[in-house]
Amino acid sequence: MMKETKVLVVDDERRYRELLEMDLSRRGYHVFVAADGLRALQLVEEVSPDLVLLDVMLPDLDGYEVCRRIREVSTVPVIMLTARVEEADKVRGLRIGADDYVTKPFSAIELLARVEAVLRRAEPAHQVKTRPFERAGLRIDFGDRHVLVEGREIELTAAEYRLLSELAQNAGRVMVHDELLRRVWGSGYEGASDLLHTAIRRLRVKIEADPTRPSHVLTKRGVGYFIPQT
Repeated sequence: MMKETKVLVVDDERRYRELLEMDLSRRGYHVFVAADGLRALQLVEEVSPDLVLLDVMLPDLDGYEVCRRIREVSTVPVIMLTARVEEADKVRGLRIGADDYVTKPFSAIELLARVEAVLRRAEPAHQVKTRPFERAGLRIDFGDRHVLVEGREIELTAAEYRLLSELAQNAGRVMVHDELLRRVWGSGYEGASDLLHTAIRRLRVKIEADPTRPSHVLTKRGVGYFIPQT
């Protein structure tokens, strides 16, 4: 890796911390570890990690609360680690800003693949369009990944930005659910409708004057989502 990539591992189980630290270090990542939520928040501030692997069950603050607090100050990608498999638990994490979910127990190959995929998606991509996208008070500067609404900069998570960027670069075309899931989250996410609907709702809250009556991100019922052409 050209740049040292910092990964913060947050887990109260020593065996998972040691396993993840060993596997990630072998791949060349600089690994920091925390056994509780408060220490994790401290390290997020101190070392500015490029990725956080965050266990849900922690002894002080649970992973959901830690993720929520991280999102107040940072857009760093977060992968939740959990033994829970219920869809509602996954949606809860995604609603507060997590980028992905890995269910325990997991293999090193699976976890490392998820880490690489999330980091790859978080990197500034070579955009098809380099000129800013503008319509009705919404401006997207693809070069520096800035989003403004009526001149006010909007903080988006990495996944929210990718979603908005895909819709803007295909303005005027309805993008079906599976196409958006594949482009924003990667292959293997086809059919994850709850993930997409949750991200769209969060995006609308941030960029729409009235999220219940959106003017930027519109729905083609039963088909997909689109942004009208400028």
